[in-house]
Amino acid sequence: MSDRLQIALPAEIDSLLPIRRFIERACAQAGLDDETSYDIKLAVDEACTNIVQHGYAGLNPGSMIVSLQYGTHKLVVHITDFGHPFEPSEPPEPDPETALSGKLGGIGLYFIYRSVDSVSYEATESGNTLTLVKDLSRTQE
Repeated sequence: MSDRLQIALPAEIDSLLPIRRFIERACAQAGLDDETSYDIKLAVDEACTNIVQHGYAGLNPGSMIVSLQYGTHKLVVHITDFGHPFEPSEPPEPDPETALSGKLGGIGLYFIYRSVDSVSYEATESGNTLTLVKDLSRTQE
């Protein structure tokens, strides 16, 4: 890993657009292709939206810290919050019938898991950190 970029913002809906723009700039700086950049933006946006909607539910909005580190062969994003812990286990593929009924939940996690190569999560007394890894060697073939 070589370059590391970071942004910290309140865990509020109004912070999602600045985080998207941060990820766009970081992906451009890393020289990522459009498809890989889209995958990273989607995964980070879904994760941050979940933090805003669920991580701080019933709490005063705290902060979200998004750090992105990249090198020649991989990109790693750490998203840290200080809200309720949540174990983001890989969800099953969504059922189209359920989606059409409007009762679909967990689709954000499905998108996260499909957008990156590795997802891990750690909840400690000093915060909750979701780590997303994208293997860049696959995109350079």
